[in-house]
Amino acid sequence: MKQIWGKVWLGVLAISVISGCSSEVTQKSSEETAKVNEKLKFSMSITTSGNKYAEKSADVNKEKWVMKLEELTKADLDLRMIPLKDFDSKMSLMFSSNDIPDVVQNVGGATTKGMAGSVEAGVFMPLDDLIKQYAPNIMKAVPKEAWQETSFNGKIYGIPSWLSNPSRRATFIRADLLAQTGLPAPKTVDDFLNVMRAFKKIGVENPYQLRENFKYADTILGAYDVLPSQFEVQGDQVVPKFFDVDNMSKALQAYKAMFDEGLIPKDFASISSTDYGKNIDAGKVGMWSANAAGLSNYRNKVKTAVPNAQIDIIPSPRGPENWGGHMLYSSINTSYYLNSKLSKDKAIKIIQFFEWMTTPEAEKYFSFGIEGETYTMENGKVKFTPPTKPEEIDEDGFRGMFWFVHDAKYNKAREELTPEGRDMIQYLDTVVSKEGLGSVRFVPGLESFSRYPDLAPLGDDVGPKQIIDHMIKMIYGKEPISDWPKVIEEYKSKGGNEILKEANDRYKKGSGVIVSSNRK
Repeated sequence: MKQIWGKVWLGVLAISVISGCSSEVTQKSSEETAKVNEKLKFSMSITTSGNKYAEKSADVNKEKWVMKLEELTKADLDLRMIPLKDFDSKMSLMFSSNDIPDVVQNVGGATTKGMAGSVEAGVFMPLDDLIKQYAPNIMKAVPKEAWQETSFNGKIYGIPSWLSNPSRRATFIRADLLAQTGLPAPKTVDDFLNVMRAFKKIGVENPYQLRENFKYADTILGAYDVLPSQFEVQGDQVVPKFFDVDNMSKALQAYKAMFDEGLIPKDFASISSTDYGKNIDAGKVGMWSANAAGLSNYRNKVKTAVPNAQIDIIPSPRGPENWGGHMLYSSINTSYYLNSKLSKDKAIKIIQFFEWMTTPEAEKYFSFGIEGETYTMENGKVKFTPPTKPEEIDEDGFRGMFWFVHDAKYNKAREELTPEGRDMIQYLDTVVSKEGLGSVRFVPGLESFSRYPDLAPLGDDVGPKQIIDHMIKMIYGKEPISDWPKVIEEYKSKGGNEILKEANDRYKKGSGVIVSSNRK
């Protein structure tokens, strides 16, 4: 009897042990499942990008487009908006107060002004290994130049929204006016001048639209590869491109001919961006320079004034060395940095959140919105009508602001829906991508620029004030073009030698230097 009860007891004990183990396994499995399904919660600072809808929002986190994004990505976002006009100062304040969110968006790369030295100070974590393992699509798609701009000391710190084609600007032409002249599209600078002369003969008010500071109107400077905001290597020295006396003189001679013959506005040196656009929209212009992505907008606006107008993009005129086009842009728009205090698990999930941005699901959402509300599907194809009212356009752009990581070359899904969009894609891929002027860029900018502001480029596409002033005087005939060597000597004597020394020291050390080549 004792034997029997002993066996029964052992059996009960065994069942209890097995039951206990099973319960522990079930509990552990439930905890792991809960952890997998747990929403990713993280804070993030982003710019308003100047979007009116964003800047009017009382609480961006309660906007339906943000909540839909959270639904799609199983995330809980705490977004902190920074007005674009105050971006650098607000970023600096954020870093100095040490109130830094989990993710920080920057306009530009890792060591630009907005980051206020935070990457160098160790505020953010290096991401090389995490991106390679958990964001392979991003790792593969981002060009090396974009990784360069989001790196420091050989380590990747930022995930960029990138441009696979940094050649963005194009030469626009009124093809209907060109047809009236009987001339072919210009290929060289001489051809370009002859087309402008023919435009003048048929009554075009501004055969070529030029504006202040040669901004968005640097076609001739590009043909001679002397964009005054850019640096290049001459021999073994890094110098501004305007140091090329021969080609700079030829470019100025071409512009002076355009001025003397009335092929550009007499008051070009004071024409604002607003008046520049008004002249084009009113149908008063034969050729101009602008971002190729604006093709549809130009066609729609000019046809309002001139119903039969036909606007195309043509290859920019080539100079004696067969260069042409406009400046190449930076390879990034914005970039994203992860707080070094994050746990590895959370950092991985944030990386995966950005990786989702490369999926077809993300492209459809950011391009078209919500099915049944902003678009429909017919026979497997998207049916979408772009908004036309200003407030609706702002809201549409607001949704696009949250497409944080993708190729920003153009929105292919949307552009392919219209003839103008398809034309723009073709022009960008077959014309604009084959031209453009590379340079030696310094990120962050040269410190000596702050000591000599008149010698510092006024922007990525605008030369130093001192240089622009002399260019204008020579085009107006107030100074001889033959004096250009004196302009270079003046530049050197007024602080340029210090700029040159710093530029060459940085270049030789490879410290924050990004080199891009001219395109043919």
